[in-house]
Amino acid sequence: MFNHDKQNGGADDFERFVATDCARLRRVLIAYFGIDIGNDVANDAIEYAWRNWARVRKMDNPTGYLFRVGQTAARRHRRWERKVELPPEHRNQDATIDPGLHRALAQISPEQRACVVMVKVFDWSYQQTADALGLPVTSVRNHVHRGLTALRTALSVPDSERRPT
Repeated sequence: MFNHDKQNGGADDFERFVATDCARLRRVLIAYFGIDIGNDVANDAIEYAWRNWARVRKMDNPTGYLFRVGQTAARRHRRWERKVELPPEHRNQDATIDPGLHRALAQISPEQRACVVMVKVFDWSYQQTADALGLPVTSVRNHVHRGLTALRTALSVPDSERRPT
């Protein structure tokens, strides 16, 4: 049914892709759409990659393309208008996290949320984020700046405690 033979690097190539890029794709989609929808559309995008691997593997930026596949798959979820739920952050256990952060993140645009989470939480570079989202680096910088500004405002962070973006 699927043409993933070893002579074309099919199955082995796909397994390498899954090991290296699918976790990143899932993180991007969760940051963009929340836990439930993000996981669902990540699965859809990975399944799409499997079915179309002969074409996808030749792309310059397959992860960025599959992000777009995930965005398209998310359209069916929008009609349900599910509430955006983001995973709790466990990266730095020493830092105190404002309990309103998750609510504030859910209120900013999906683009801003994805860029802020990818750059500030997962420590992706602006270029890596731009590649994954299929955006110019300048757009990622703008989304991060505007998203952080909105979060600081929503969380009532005093000007004296604000760090540059």
